[in-house]
Amino acid sequence: MGTSDAARTIEAVWKIESTRLVAAIARVTHDLGAAEELAQDALVAALERWPVEGIPDRPGAWLMTAAKRRALDLLRRSRMLVRKHGDIARELEWQQQQLGDALERSMDQVIDDDILRLVFAACHPALPVEGRIALTLRVVGGLATAEIARAFLVPEKTMGQRIFRAKKTLSEAGIPFEMPSRDELHDRVASVLLVVYLIFNEGYTATTGDEWTRTVLADEALRLGRMLTGLMPREPEVHALLALMELQASRHAARRGGNGEAVLLPDQDRSLWDHAQIRRGMASLERAQRLGGGASPYALQAAIAACHARALTAEQTDWERIVSLYDALLQVMPSPVVALNRAVAVGMAHGPAAGLDALDAAAGFAGGSALAGYHLFASVRGDLLMKMGRLGEAREEIRRAIGMTQNLRERALLVERLERMEKGGPPT
Repeated sequence: MGTSDAARTIEAVWKIESTRLVAAIARVTHDLGAAEELAQDALVAALERWPVEGIPDRPGAWLMTAAKRRALDLLRRSRMLVRKHGDIARELEWQQQQLGDALERSMDQVIDDDILRLVFAACHPALPVEGRIALTLRVVGGLATAEIARAFLVPEKTMGQRIFRAKKTLSEAGIPFEMPSRDELHDRVASVLLVVYLIFNEGYTATTGDEWTRTVLADEALRLGRMLTGLMPREPEVHALLALMELQASRHAARRGGNGEAVLLPDQDRSLWDHAQIRRGMASLERAQRLGGGASPYALQAAIAACHARALTAEQTDWERIVSLYDALLQVMPSPVVALNRAVAVGMAHGPAAGLDALDAAAGFAGGSALAGYHLFASVRGDLLMKMGRLGEAREEIRRAIGMTQNLRERALLVERLERMEKGGPPT
């Protein structure tokens, strides 16, 4: 095998095995930074030896063994600094057995508890949300710091600092790499799911930049969600979140035009939707409902997405059902954005005047200021006013939305809508 072929093979193996490798080492060393370094050392060894010796039959096991040797060397050196040789012999023997057991178990399992411990550590509530997101993508997702930085449009140095601070916080706080207690489990699962949800949302519709979507983030969130269903098969919200992401992501090919322009839901070519992915999403939603999670926030959002997925055309959408689902969602997850989305559904189900009344109610949600600087509020208001024939007010709202929008593709869509309105043509 040539050097380039070996490098490609190593890259593919690393993508699959790196999370298990780091998780198994961190469980014993209790140091995420050290675990990453040891795993990287094993990767370097593979890059040096595999092009010469050939790819081993069990490449994941080879990496685990290499990492194990380096971890034991690290433990031995660290103990030698503070203990005499005779004092550490028994302790090293015990730690070697413990580390060996952990790594051997990881070699034989596709998904094991070590990865779940790593997920809970990376998403620990002690970390700020941006730190949880960065660390999860780095150590659980296996993305390079540069990849994460590009996805979030920040300098690589900035993203590296976020990851470093997150690791340091975990270390200084002495947060263990273990499963949460029964009392902590619900809150910790919620933190994990929130991180995956935020990663997916940023990938599905980018908040800033010149691209409508950031596929690498949406794909990574889906991969994490699918992994979590294997790790926590009895948690209904895990299946519900996966259902939501699968159903939303099924529209990906239809959400962008030939030049990368944004295409909104009513204008999408539904033949481009991924119907296999829709079926997976529906199955995950049914699983969440069977587990008793049908009234939870992610399940209700998934049920709304399912209404769109079932409609063969935009005109066939069951907007009455969607309004009722938003009513239920407001009960369990009251927020101005949910109220805004409900107003859109009311406008589609009962006409623009009713939608505008619901939007005014949404504007008063949480003291009336929460939506003031939100571009979608102005955009929706402009659309409803246009449908009511109040074109001057509609144009003003669209101009406000354009001024607040940070995504260039979304801004272009709004500019096109305004130009059509000013020319007297039907807006898109």
